[in-house]
Amino acid sequence: MMSPVSRAEAFCARFGLRIPILLAPMAGTCPPGLSIAVAQAGGMGACGALLMGPDAILDWARSVRGATNGAFQMNLWIPDPPPARDPVREEALRQFLGGWGPAVPPEAADATPPDFEAQCEALLQAAPAVVSSIMGVYPAPFVARLKERGIAWWATVSTVAEAREAEAAGADVIVAQGMEAGGHRGAFEAARAEAAMVGLFALLPAVVDAVRVPVVATGGIADARGVAAALALGASAAQIGTGFLRCPEARIPAPWADALATTPPEGTAVTRAFSGRAGRGIATAYVKAAAAPDAPPPAPYPVQRGLTQPMRDAGTREGDIDRMQAWAGQSAMLARAEPAAELARALWEDARRLLA
Repeated sequence: MMSPVSRAEAFCARFGLRIPILLAPMAGTCPPGLSIAVAQAGGMGACGALLMGPDAILDWARSVRGATNGAFQMNLWIPDPPPARDPVREEALRQFLGGWGPAVPPEAADATPPDFEAQCEALLQAAPAVVSSIMGVYPAPFVARLKERGIAWWATVSTVAEAREAEAAGADVIVAQGMEAGGHRGAFEAARAEAAMVGLFALLPAVVDAVRVPVVATGGIADARGVAAALALGASAAQIGTGFLRCPEARIPAPWADALATTPPEGTAVTRAFSGRAGRGIATAYVKAAAAPDAPPPAPYPVQRGLTQPMRDAGTREGDIDRMQAWAGQSAMLARAEPAAELARALWEDARRLLA
């Protein structure tokens, strides 16, 4: 049986890394500079490409490759079926959201995601070391094309059953996402995202035992103790999102970065109030108001995302954390405001000492 460090070193050798520290692919908060810094430290950069069209995907890959030859992953959501529209609910939401920001025009509810097939073609053209998925598994023909090009597929899962499904579909690596994670929950079925919430320390060893491929741990890991614990529980690497958001290269708004430093685990909440999909963020005044009994229930994704766009834009523009989409994992307080490369190296050096 491999030791945790030996397992991590074997994983690094397979994917051209020097340290088993991976940036989480966070849509909207993965500028090239952050991935470049993590890659230069020997870890893996990442791009959450959910909202990016083909040209933006290719531009991002070119920007990172222009500054480092380090590996990176690019991630897409597996699309949900078309949302069920409810004009009465949407009107109630428009009125509710108008109290938190600019008036919401009716057409805001018509938001549509970028063309998934075109995004997939762009990923093949960008040819990262890794293409990852969340919210389900890629169609079999796309998986076959990835494998033909030597691109690894990493599948994000939130339950043991999803891990087994992803391995059977051909995933090369399973990314086990604990309920502590910031941002959107990776549940394959949107309706079960809150009903099947499993903490990383329970999920990780169960997934490791259930599959034969390597497992990456993510969710609530933000310091060396979390990295060491994840590897001790069977992970081959640690994927970190919120833990990198206070780094200057992340370039998130200052009120959000400052709020992370003072948000305890119980100061976060899983909410559908921003996008219609369940995600964990800081429990701001808007998040609490949207959860009140008299608040209109959120519309499905991406209708809710379109409806909340004016409020979110105003919050960012005006530096108002209560109206920002301030995603945060439960270990937000452990995030450090220091250069990403220094942080990545320190996480692994300190984790190795703990494991020794």
